[in-house]
Amino acid sequence: MLFTHDVLTGIVSGEVDLVFRRWRRPAVRPGTRVRTAVGVLEVGTVEPVSESNVTEDDAHRAGAASRADLLAYQRQGEDRQLYRIGIRFAGEDPRVELRQDTDLSAADLDAIVAGLARLDAHSSHGPWTTAMLELIAARPAQRAADLAASVGREKPPFKVDVRKLKERGLTESLEVGYRLSPRGRKVLDHLRSRPEA
Repeated sequence: MLFTHDVLTGIVSGEVDLVFRRWRRPAVRPGTRVRTAVGVLEVGTVEPVSESNVTEDDAHRAGAASRADLLAYQRQGEDRQLYRIGIRFAGEDPRVELRQDTDLSAADLDAIVAGLARLDAHSSHGPWTTAMLELIAARPAQRAADLAASVGREKPPFKVDVRKLKERGLTESLEVGYRLSPRGRKVLDHLRSRPEA
């Protein structure tokens, strides 16, 4: 689910507690958590609704200026159903705190490295995690397309791999490109210090 900045701000403040989407089938269910630029959102109710039952109050609760604006924003198509979705701010993205956590024992570092080794072992293009950390460390804030091209990869699968590192708190996205997090720098230093490195 994509949200405008204004809607995200409204969800965090509590002014927005509904969203509407027109889908062929629901893309979320109650309890789904969605990571966004402002933190984690949690889905409450997910109910099919007819356009005639959407009120002006619903539109304002969804951050729209009017019911007409809200409905005009929805995807069209006879095969799509309109859904009213309850939404709330559930807290900060846990990856933000994880990125800053550098209080890692040798056992913690070994566990992280073992996780990276599993990613390498299941990769269709061979080991990549250490090389990706090295690349981002050497070229922070560079466009993903340029980084991908520099290692002979296509941008979409390259970005998928970066997201796998981000999930572990090792990288963070910038307005352009990426950089290693403090945790990522500590892990890379550990990898560099290993005898097999």
